[in-house]
Amino acid sequence: MSEALQLPIIDLTSPDRLSTANSIRQACMEHGFFYLVNHGVEEDLVKKVFEQSSKFFSLPVEEKMKFARKNHRGYTPVYAEKLDTSLTTKGDSKESFYIGPLADNLNQWPSGEDLPSWRSTMETYYKKVLSAGTKLISLIALALKLDEDFFEKVGALNEPSAFLRMLHYPGESSSEEIYGASAHSDYGMITLLVTDGVPGLQVCWDKSKQPQVWEDVPSMSGAFIVNIGDMMERWTNCLFRSTLHRVLPPRQERYSVAFFLDPNKDCVVECLESCCSESTPPRFPPIRSSDYLKERLRLTYGS
Repeated sequence: MSEALQLPIIDLTSPDRLSTANSIRQACMEHGFFYLVNHGVEEDLVKKVFEQSSKFFSLPVEEKMKFARKNHRGYTPVYAEKLDTSLTTKGDSKESFYIGPLADNLNQWPSGEDLPSWRSTMETYYKKVLSAGTKLISLIALALKLDEDFFEKVGALNEPSAFLRMLHYPGESSSEEIYGASAHSDYGMITLLVTDGVPGLQVCWDKSKQPQVWEDVPSMSGAFIVNIGDMMERWTNCLFRSTLHRVLPPRQERYSVAFFLDPNKDCVVECLESCCSESTPPRFPPIRSSDYLKERLRLTYGS
């Protein structure tokens, strides 16, 4: 049996920024996961996003496939993705829809006739979560003993590569145990997740320990579940942890919405000065953000 976890709670509006930054530092070193409250995204808006998401996923498969993923935007059907490439199962038991940066005109939008409020709801949510994520990144910079505008100065937040992803776990019963999302760590800087409250998310603190020990991450009303991604782990020379997580085989229907905040595609990710020394030299060579993400997505989707 796995135990339910007590994660740190970070208040985005706390006036004591240094104390908040220290709490973030501890959370990212120990867990790589924390709750974010007072983030400025209204509960009503979150509710509307879930309603719109549900409307889209209830469409017939042939309708949804008209928006099949291209340029990493649009629809991915059930079993299209396998996050844990070591598994022999056919793929993860979930379907999803990606929305990328709003300014580049590459997004696919369902028609206003079929889903009249879809686009406006998603665009509003995207902008609000991007704003919350940007504020959080400045606190993460402070947590890393850097200037709070560090990630802006290195160009990471100049047209960041941010993706919104609606997720639907159908809750099919199957003789095969197929995970909703097989074990993985996220690829980018940070992820801000909200769920409909149906359990299933688990984390494993020590990926090298066998057998792996998994713990439940309960959702908290009004809070984002935030986790550090591999790119931030790389930037920090593994000081901050990108933690292995998964979604259990869904016993009942489950919805969640993830927002992946990644740097500008041309931003070079190299070990931060505050995270390396003679005794802890950089573990990774510098890499362009888009090169790193492209390779990770190629492995996930097999294309």
